[in-house]
Amino acid sequence: MASLFSSVLLALSLLSSPFLSHANAHTKLGFSADLIHRDSPKSPFYNPTETTAQRLRNAVHRSVNRVVHFNGKDASVNAPQTEITSDGGEYLMNISLGTPPFPIMAIADTGSDLIWTQCKPCDDCYAQDDPLFDPKASSTYKDLSCSSKQCTALENQASCSTEDNTCSYTLSYGDKSYTKGSVAADTLTLGSTDNRPVQLKNIIIGCGHNNAGTFSKKASGIVGLGGGSVSLISQLGDSIDGKFSYCLVPLSSNDTTSKINFGTNAVVSGNGSVSTPLITKSQATFYYLTLESVSVGSKNIKYPLASDSESGKGNIIIDSGTTLTMFPTEFYSELEDAVASSIDAERIQDPQNVLSLCYSATAKLRVPVITMHFDGADVKLDSSNALIQISDDLVCLAFRGDDQLAIYGNIAQMNFLVGYDTVSKTVSFKPADCAKM
Repeated sequence: MASLFSSVLLALSLLSSPFLSHANAHTKLGFSADLIHRDSPKSPFYNPTETTAQRLRNAVHRSVNRVVHFNGKDASVNAPQTEITSDGGEYLMNISLGTPPFPIMAIADTGSDLIWTQCKPCDDCYAQDDPLFDPKASSTYKDLSCSSKQCTALENQASCSTEDNTCSYTLSYGDKSYTKGSVAADTLTLGSTDNRPVQLKNIIIGCGHNNAGTFSKKASGIVGLGGGSVSLISQLGDSIDGKFSYCLVPLSSNDTTSKINFGTNAVVSGNGSVSTPLITKSQATFYYLTLESVSVGSKNIKYPLASDSESGKGNIIIDSGTTLTMFPTEFYSELEDAVASSIDAERIQDPQNVLSLCYSATAKLRVPVITMHFDGADVKLDSSNALIQISDDLVCLAFRGDDQLAIYGNIAQMNFLVGYDTVSKTVSFKPADCAKM
């Protein structure tokens, strides 16, 4: 459970938010916060009896399930649909809601938008280890009216209570999990790495009173970092110039924590940095990039164009909440063949048949250099971005064939500073030792 933040707060009135007054639109913000991997000792999900390999194996299974949630369809054709995972995201953030600050350990998710948590009174809620947020205990909490811009911004996810003219929301997930509740505004406090918590006023949140499905009792909320209008990134708006970045430490680094940066702290530049266009599609939540090809050593394998756009651009989603990198099956097969032909070692079958190119963990593998050729940006992967150890005696290629959705996952992003600029519409990569940042 997150401890209460110190009383020293950097007060910030987010008047630059597209939902709020623009009276103070020139206020600029730069801060960094911890991103806690769900298998870190600092996480409520941490299981001390598991080995590192077991944790990676579990992350691989979650990765496969996350594709289903991204791409799943609810049984009800009329249900408002957000194609994201209900219990996904591999990273957590310490946040607080309300005044006085009420601590919440929330999943940080680049694949969703709304910031929400379970709230009292809970008409029908899933079991949660931590106490529920009580809006009546917060002096800054206010329900939003049906006519508010914030309610309108939720579009088909919002509805109106005829009794008191308050705005309600419904989010349905691909696995039939759902959350329903009140659309509200309250103060959100983010822990900062400089021990000066950042207080953000009038942030739009979902206060869930009716929630069910595969949500975990270990986490008590979601912070949406996607590209939609009610995500934390969009609400911070001009105050961070639309910029955020993160640096993910390797999963073996239990003693260090990944970082997420906002605003002036989030600039990715200098020697070794490369940038590629960020593609916006009808589903504004997701961050799409254009992958042109992948090289294995000197062999270059052309990547298929996006089928849902005339230009073919935006053919892969970059996501911090998916462990594996997912490629179309036919392309993956060609990539796997190229990697396998470059490694002089006996292949071993994954007993769970999740990953298809595996070797003995004790073998001395000479892994070929794998380079991702994004539009305008070549990203050269380290062997630790390409191979993962999923058992005591098995290492496997951290890519998988899947025709549902192409995703550039977090293993491939580790030890890179990855920066998103939603104004200039770019994503940047810079090799980094994330444990030292």
